[in-house]
Amino acid sequence: MNPPSFLDIISFGPDGWGHGLAVGALMTILIALAGFAIGIIIGTFGAWAKISGGPVLRVMAETYTTVLRGIPDLLVIYLFYFGGSAVVSAIGHLFGAEGFVSFPGFIAGALAVGVTSGAQQTEVFRGAFRAVHPGELEAATACGMGRALKFRRIIAPLTLRHALPGLGNVWQVVLKESALVSVTGVVELLRQAQTGAGSTGLPFDFYLVAALIYLAISTMSGLLLHASERRFSRGVRRG
Repeated sequence: MNPPSFLDIISFGPDGWGHGLAVGALMTILIALAGFAIGIIIGTFGAWAKISGGPVLRVMAETYTTVLRGIPDLLVIYLFYFGGSAVVSAIGHLFGAEGFVSFPGFIAGALAVGVTSGAQQTEVFRGAFRAVHPGELEAATACGMGRALKFRRIIAPLTLRHALPGLGNVWQVVLKESALVSVTGVVELLRQAQTGAGSTGLPFDFYLVAALIYLAISTMSGLLLHASERRFSRGVRRG
């Protein structure tokens, strides 16, 4: 039997791998989106702790960013997956379950990617807030704005405007980090490419297709991020 051609690999027919690769790409995007969203939440609170928190919160935030930025991302995924499995197994034993209970790979991967990206987003948001000119905050106070209104009308929009370029870089990193989640058994794009390569004996072809799909997702994401930057920069004079 002849090995499948490159067109067979990307086709959606009965003998093609297009459907499996498309499902794997969708799973990659879902993991990246979930991890990025978790990172935004963590990064927002981390930046607040570093800027406005007390000494204890600042130390906790500094420790978090230092530790997470110094540990390999793959190791963080392992810690969440096997640590989560140990916790779930212990809870299961309390209710009479026996044996090892596996923690869902998608949840473990999304949490690990989120916690890792949260350390980077903490610094992005902190730097973006520092970039807001103090005169704009003073003007808002002079206009009689309360803290909540000033945050909603001045601080949040300006901080987001300054943070968008950095968040775009973090998103590209998160997208590539999602490939590491395959070690938990999640069938995302890279795992699907590995399966196809092992089944057909055509590793180069499948990994090339996976690389092109990653590149397409990254390029489309970059275009959307650039469009968002232009939208939030309307009315801003550029030198």
